[in-house]
Amino acid sequence: MPKKIPYRQWGRDLDAQSVQQMERACSLPVALAGALMPDAHVGYGLPIGGVLATDNAVIPYAVGVDIACRMKLTVLDMPLDTLRQDRGTDRLRKAISAETRFGVGSSFKKRRSHPVLDRNWSVSPVTRKARDKAWSQLGTSGSGNHFVEFGELTLNEPLNGLDTGAYLALLSHSGSRGTGAMVASHYSRLAMSLRPGLSKEQRHLAWLDLDTEPGQEYWAAMELMGHYAAANHACIHRHMAGYLGAEVLLDLENHHNFAWKERITVPGQRPDRKAVVHRKGATPAGRGVLGIIPGSMASPAFVVRGKGSRDAMNSAAHGAGRVMSRKRAIRSLNWQDANRILRERGVTLMSAGLDEVPFVYKNIEEVMAAQTDLVEVVARFEPRLVKMAPAGERPED
Repeated sequence: MPKKIPYRQWGRDLDAQSVQQMERACSLPVALAGALMPDAHVGYGLPIGGVLATDNAVIPYAVGVDIACRMKLTVLDMPLDTLRQDRGTDRLRKAISAETRFGVGSSFKKRRSHPVLDRNWSVSPVTRKARDKAWSQLGTSGSGNHFVEFGELTLNEPLNGLDTGAYLALLSHSGSRGTGAMVASHYSRLAMSLRPGLSKEQRHLAWLDLDTEPGQEYWAAMELMGHYAAANHACIHRHMAGYLGAEVLLDLENHHNFAWKERITVPGQRPDRKAVVHRKGATPAGRGVLGIIPGSMASPAFVVRGKGSRDAMNSAAHGAGRVMSRKRAIRSLNWQDANRILRERGVTLMSAGLDEVPFVYKNIEEVMAAQTDLVEVVARFEPRLVKMAPAGERPED
């Protein structure tokens, strides 16, 4: 194996397979720098929680299958007591049921509208073909670890005109749905066909040069999927607020599973240089940049402000990170124990699969403690009403 570039690791007791995946990525001839976040777990090619900078090359599987998966949080001008009253909770439940859809292939019969549909969908043969599918799924939430939650947001400091205190907030997590997966699949296969010399262990790290037509096509399609994923969340939050007759007081969002053209510090090189920075399950955390890092359905999410760590290439964890595979969770866990935890935490669950219960995730407090040099906490969100795809759905994450 070629000589590996050095990389930094945050968090203890990361599983050996994730570390091995990171090391393989750092041995690619196009690799410039790497970082591994404390929520790391095994993925395809690059581990989830992996950050990899490359030289004029993009790796579709280092971006991820769910391109531009993102978090969005809005604070609504509704009484916080709404979360504690049966009538109020029922109203929020109806809003979720009416204004988004969960599950593989989920769509709206009465389609949503958004300016993203007016963008150029002919940048790639995949997006050109899938535009109608994307339109039908606009505003949906998909499956896997995607969710929509109402909860209590506590601001530790004034933020964007909102005073410190507790507020009712809406939090969502989803991405580019079936179209994003189609883009990822098509260009991953193409990249692998162009790199037949890669080992079996590295084939999912096959890259596309950005000065080639396939590389430029993928990049354009990836950026379009970024706009589309943002539009999905915009529709969800706009329609939820409209259903509830609420005004939005604060609006925050960030994405992961993406690649950015940035300037980075490469160990042993000066000055900083241009690179393609892949954040697969990693949150952008440049100095002053706001982001959202969720836990599980029964643990808090955090609004954070980036500290701009050069060693981490301005990145942080994107969530708690899994400690258990979906198959193992379904085989070994039960709803009795999961429901007990949900009751203790004051969480009402509308639907979810057993493979998404709290036990399958790392302790989010420990993950946050492992990256205090990367981000500072601005606010804490406690989930109270949660909906995910029903049991038996194939994951899209």
